[in-house]
Formats: sequence, C-alpha cells, structure tokens
Amino acid sequence: MATPDFIRTLRASAGRQLLWLPGVTAIVFDDEGRVLLGRRTDTRKWSVVGGIPEPGEQPADCAVREVFEETAVRCLPERVVLVQALQPVMYDNGDVCQYMDITFRCRAVGGEARVNDDESLDVGWFEVDALPELNEFALHRIKQAMTEEPAWFAPATAG
Repeated sequence: MATPDFIRTLRASAGRQLLWLPGVTAIVFDDEGRVLLGRRTDTRKWSVVGGIPEPGEQPADCAVREVFEETAVRCLPERVVLVQALQPVMYDNGDVCQYMDITFRCRAVGGEARVNDDESLDVGWFEVDALPELNEFALHRIKQAMTEEPAWFAPATAG
C-alpha cells in the first residue's frame, strides 16, 4: 500500500510511534453476485480493496476512489457492513499504525476490472463459493457484506 503524503508529513515529526488512522474497506459485488478482489504487490496475496481516506475525505468517497484507483471499477456504496478497531501493525521500516476500519458493501456500476495502479498484481471477480485463499480479515468482511444484518461491531467491553 502506498503511503499517502499526509502520513509522510506526520511521520516527519511523529517518528515511528503509533499513528491512529482511519481505514476503509470496500466489498464490491457485481450483478452476478461475484466479489471483486485484488492480488496485492506487497504480500502477493488476494485481498479485498481498501485504503486510507485523505484528510477531510468522507469514508464512502474513499471507498469509491480506492476501488477505482486499484481496479478501474466504478462502484456505489450501499451500506456500512462493519466498524472495527484493528490491532496495531508494525511495518518493515518500524512505523507503527493502528486502523479504525469502516467496511462498505458496494455495487459495481461500471468499468472493466483490471490492474489500475502499482498496488495490485492482478484483479478479478470471484464467485463467493470459489474464492482464492484469503485471510480472516477479508473473509469476515465478505461474509458480513453478504448478509442483510445491521452493521457488525465488536462487542462492547464493560468499563
């Protein structure tokens, strides 16, 4: 994932300490019920589409932008599927980030799925019963996006 310029600016003064950042994931379905996935250049694994909103950018707009930037598919967000604080992650360079992920169910409305930037090795539509190997993060979000249940939240802890 390319590091946005505003994070590079923050890192110049914050160093490698933990940054609490918004994150957006888009689970995109086409009219046939297939889900859009990309094979990432950094991990070489298939995953759902996502990214970091620019300062002031609405989360749903970020989902639309990220999907188009990475896959050339145009989509419309339909609903929030999930909101979750993720565990901190340390990158190879020592930077530490923790993300608040907002996942949207989206519907494809145009474009032809293809690699559209340098973050993906491959892009494709997959039947939900014939997905490539995916991590639990992606599988949980796809499962939630397929339901009509209210948005998923981690159970609240008593304080």
